[in-house]
Amino acid sequence: MTILVTGSSGHLGEGLMRVLADEGQDARGLDIRPGPFTQQVGSIVDRKVARDAMSGVRAVLHAATLHKPHVATHSKQAFVDTNVTGTLNLLEEAVAAGIEAFVFTSTTSAFGAALTPPDGAPAAWIDESVAPVPKNIYGVTKTAAEDLCQLVHRKHGLNCLILRTSRFFPEADDSKAIRDGYADENAKANEFLFRRVDLEDTVQAHVAAMHRAGRIGFARYVISATAPFDRADLPMLRSDPEPLVARCFPGFREAYAARGYRMFPTIDRVYANDRARRELGWRPAYDFARVLAQLAGNRPIGSALARTVGIKGYHPEVFADGPYPVD
Repeated sequence: MTILVTGSSGHLGEGLMRVLADEGQDARGLDIRPGPFTQQVGSIVDRKVARDAMSGVRAVLHAATLHKPHVATHSKQAFVDTNVTGTLNLLEEAVAAGIEAFVFTSTTSAFGAALTPPDGAPAAWIDESVAPVPKNIYGVTKTAAEDLCQLVHRKHGLNCLILRTSRFFPEADDSKAIRDGYADENAKANEFLFRRVDLEDTVQAHVAAMHRAGRIGFARYVISATAPFDRADLPMLRSDPEPLVARCFPGFREAYAARGYRMFPTIDRVYANDRARRELGWRPAYDFARVLAQLAGNRPIGSALARTVGIKGYHPEVFADGPYPVD
C-alpha cells in the first residue's frame, strides 16, 4: 500500500516519512518545497498535482498547510487557497482514486477563543465536544477544511479522520513574555502538562488513524500529551497550579529546582486526549512524567525523532522580535 504524505518537507511530514520508511511502508512525499523526503514537488492548490499524487495510493496523510506563523506574512487568500481549496482538491481526487483512508492534520488552534476562559473562571477542559471559535484566518480555514472532510465523507463515503494536534514545533514560543520569563526547555516541559505533544507521538497518532479509518468512517480527535488532571482540578489549575503539580508528581519540585525551572503561575486550558486513546488505540509515550525522568537523567526532553527532524523554520527571513511575527 502506497501512502501519500503531503507537507513532506515540513516538521510532521518529515516525521511521518521517516517513521513510515522505518516500518517498511511505501510512502510518497508531496510538498511545494523540495526536500530529502519529498518525491513530488508541487502545490496542492493545483488540481493536476493533487490528481497525479493519487496514482497508486491507498491512504493519504494530509499534513500540508499554511500555519499560524504565516498569518502575519501571507494573505488571507493564500490561506484559503492552500488550506481550503488545496484540501478540497485532495479530497475529491481521493474519492476519484478510491482512497481507503484520508487523515487530515488539523490543530487545537481551531478552538480559538474557546481556549481562554474569562477572568475568574476555571481552566477550560478542551475535548471534541467543544465548539471552535476561530480567532484568525488560520483557524477559520482549518475548521472549513474539517467541514469539507465531513461533507465528502457524508456524500461520497470517504473514510476521513481529523486530528487536532496541539503544539509540537521546536521553535521558541511566540509569546515574548514566555520567552523572556522561562528557559525554552522549561516552557516546553510545563506545556506537556496541558498543551503540548511530542512529534513522535503525533506521527504515531496519524499512523493509528490511518489503520482505524476504515472501521470508524469519520471523527475528530484531540491529539496532545496525556494530562494528569481531571475536571475537578480546573479551578486550582487556573489559580495556582504548582501545588497540584507537586501533588501529582512528588519529585517535580526537586527536578525543577535542580535546573532553576519554574511552573507557570496559571494554566488556562487542558487538552483531553481520552477519545483518541480509546478509539484509535493510540498510546502517547511522552508526557510530564517522561519529561521529569529525562530531566532527572540530565537528558533533553522529548523524542529522538523530534531532535532528528529539528527546527525547520517557517520563514527565510529573521525577525527582530521572536521566531515569527504574530498578527
